[in-house]
Amino acid sequence: MARTSLDPAEVTRRLARLSAVDEHIAATYPGARPVRQPVHTCYVPANDVDAGTVRTWGREALAALDRDAPKPEDLAEVLGLDADIARAVHPRVRAKLQDSPVEDLRIDFEDGYGRPGDEAEDADAERTAGVVAGWLREGTAPAHVGLRVKSFDTPELRARSVRTLDVFLTALLREHGGLPDGFLLTFPKVVDVAQVEVFVELLGLLEQQLGLPEQALGFEIQVETTQSIVDSEGRLALPRFLRAGAGRVTGLHFGTYDYTASCGLTAAHQHLAHRACDFARHVMQVSAAGTGVFLSDGSTNVLPVGDQVHHGWRTHHDLVRRSLEHGFYQGWDLHPAQLVTRYTAVFAAFRESAPAEAARLRAYTSAGGGAVLDEPATARALAASFVRALDNGGTDAAEVAEMTGLSEAEVRRLGRL
Repeated sequence: MARTSLDPAEVTRRLARLSAVDEHIAATYPGARPVRQPVHTCYVPANDVDAGTVRTWGREALAALDRDAPKPEDLAEVLGLDADIARAVHPRVRAKLQDSPVEDLRIDFEDGYGRPGDEAEDADAERTAGVVAGWLREGTAPAHVGLRVKSFDTPELRARSVRTLDVFLTALLREHGGLPDGFLLTFPKVVDVAQVEVFVELLGLLEQQLGLPEQALGFEIQVETTQSIVDSEGRLALPRFLRAGAGRVTGLHFGTYDYTASCGLTAAHQHLAHRACDFARHVMQVSAAGTGVFLSDGSTNVLPVGDQVHHGWRTHHDLVRRSLEHGFYQGWDLHPAQLVTRYTAVFAAFRESAPAEAARLRAYTSAGGGAVLDEPATARALAASFVRALDNGGTDAAEVAEMTGLSEAEVRRLGRL
């Protein structure tokens, strides 16, 4: 046996101190959740939500595609796509708009809704709960649905925020009998960890009173204030927000316009591609890494309407592509016609990278290897790209098998280890 100089007992005693670190890391960074992340969230003011909202968004998006880019060549010209990519993407975008145009819908009781008064807001909360229950009965509900409550940063709105949530959930459970899968809440304009703590306590009270299982109510934190990035003592705020969330935080969503305004930017410079937004997104990214918390980028208020359809499409498409390049696979959509460029950008980005990613994945899973020596974490990221495309309609199992030599089950196992 090789001779050593250290006493094994002394080594063991010191290494034993790291068991607490192991426990902390395992609890704080559990890794990716084995659930599907939607590619977008559509925000619709509560007073505009009715039984036909989801169908209307799909119908208007499809009409925009058929009117302003009816052929793949039109889409290629408007958005600067490669012709072959456009031919592959166009029919898939059209099918997506026909079959499942809205992946995630948030009924907005905050900025998009305003302050109509207690009687009107109570009525809208109860009515929209009935709308969601109707979608669930008919099988037409989006995969994810929920509401954005009013923020806690304004004292006079806090009780109203809680009451709206209470009215909505009480009515939804009365009509549907339980929470639907994929139900989410959005908690906006967080400026202090105490707001998260109080929100968590209130969700626990609601679960008790409504007979819901513990932790049934999860929520997304909207990052739209400078204090949600750096707190008053100069510390990064988001890790503390996530801890205060006590396992309920499912996502961090960036708020473009409130955040840029809080940075003091003038209206001309309040846009998603500003470097101030990049800083905030990078903090979001490193704070959420390994936690299983999803990231979502913000919105653009440049809409594809009237004689500005092509300009609005180009703006939205380019921003979605930029988000994808930064590792943000979800974003906000504010208008039905933006669904055209949301799915075009997502599908085109996948198709552009798929051949090289498939070759690397095939090499990783083969005995011979390839020209690029990928680590397991990179292989997981390669497979995750195909999993996302399978989930959102950008590809199908047969195409994935042809490209990678792997079955859908094998790709999903690799992508969600």
